[in-house]
Amino acid sequence: MFKWVDHLVIAVNDLDEAVKSYEEKLGLKAQDVGQEQPQLGLRNAILPLDEGGRFIELAEPLGPDTPVGRSLQRRGEGLHLAAIAVEDLQEAVAALKSRGVQLIEAGGVFIHPRETHGILFQLVERREGGPSS
Repeated sequence: MFKWVDHLVIAVNDLDEAVKSYEEKLGLKAQDVGQEQPQLGLRNAILPLDEGGRFIELAEPLGPDTPVGRSLQRRGEGLHLAAIAVEDLQEAVAALKSRGVQLIEAGGVFIHPRETHGILFQLVERREGGPSS
């Protein structure tokens, strides 16, 4: 069912500072820096990892009452979300539900952190060489 880690979302207090650090210290090159995603309550930057579309996303909250804002208040900076690629999203959802796994289906499909010892996982449909959904 699970294929690979598709992307990671890192919650940061200051996007510009984080981008500078990831570029200077890790040698990653940021794209689309500072794009606001009001529906998600954040501004972000994408750090591509390979030609296969895998990436790290740095996310700064637009306010304290957003998912990333609440995550920063509870845990501080660090991993906010790990996205896992699946071949067939509907099939993966059905399989997880059949095992009694609590899912959050709002703006995507997420495995509730209570199920995974505190980590929020997002399921993303990826086919080799194909588009995501």
